[in-house]
Amino acid sequence: MASTGRHYARILAAATLIVLFWAVHPGWSQEESDANRVCKDLPDHEQLTEILKEVVKDPLGNGGLGNDLWATIVNRDGVVCMVTFSGEERGSQWPGSRVISAQKATTANAFSLPKGAGGALPGLALSTANLYAAVQPGGSFFGLQFSLPVDPRVAYRGNPKNHGEPKDPMVGRRVGGIDVTGGGLGLYDSQGDLLGGLGVSGDTSCTDHVVAWKVRDALALDHVPVGISPTGDDNIIFDMKADPATGLAVSQGGFGHPHDCAGVPVQDLARELPQSHPIGANPKK
Repeated sequence: MASTGRHYARILAAATLIVLFWAVHPGWSQEESDANRVCKDLPDHEQLTEILKEVVKDPLGNGGLGNDLWATIVNRDGVVCMVTFSGEERGSQWPGSRVISAQKATTANAFSLPKGAGGALPGLALSTANLYAAVQPGGSFFGLQFSLPVDPRVAYRGNPKNHGEPKDPMVGRRVGGIDVTGGGLGLYDSQGDLLGGLGVSGDTSCTDHVVAWKVRDALALDHVPVGISPTGDDNIIFDMKADPATGLAVSQGGFGHPHDCAGVPVQDLARELPQSHPIGANPKK
């Protein structure tokens, strides 16, 4: 009888722990279910991985340091759909760039609009590179970079052995975070609908932007309605010049990005992206 009592006590204790877990973490199972449903219009892990590896295998074509990279896709609700990497294994890339790639995806999705939405520029897409100058002291978006902190319960949970795999612990959850350097782009379908965001990290920020642009192009999710770059898209803008009075770099248009990204070649590659990898047909045309 005593043995039976102990058995039931163990069952009761386990059940109590399960109830307490879901009380502390409400909605996590629902988030995973929602991710599976909402991510259906986005590429799967295998497709993203294959394309990322193909783009990164030619480091000279992307400038920067030639590093392997992380990539994350979030859906329109900011829920992580997939995380992957281009190297042989998870340690082949900077470990810190895994979460940064998710921040970039989150940021690009959070501050871009679908076709027809918005004011003076309906459907405005803002890449993370477009936000750099705007969040500096005196910029129109100053403080934005502190507004949506990373949720450490999502970013650092689970077994690190699953990082970058289909069961990455961030998948199905909102990690949050703001990153205002190159590498984050909105994902637009052929109708100009915004499906989510792509984030790439692990090299210089200019190279991250170049790789993200090429990956988005290969995914055919680059039908950007309108952007603020000179070519009318969300390309990186190099218009920062030193202010004679302060010596600080200032963006002439308010949405620029630093020029110094491991040399001039990567700047040229980035400027040429709208020609080398044109965005999809503008749905307004």
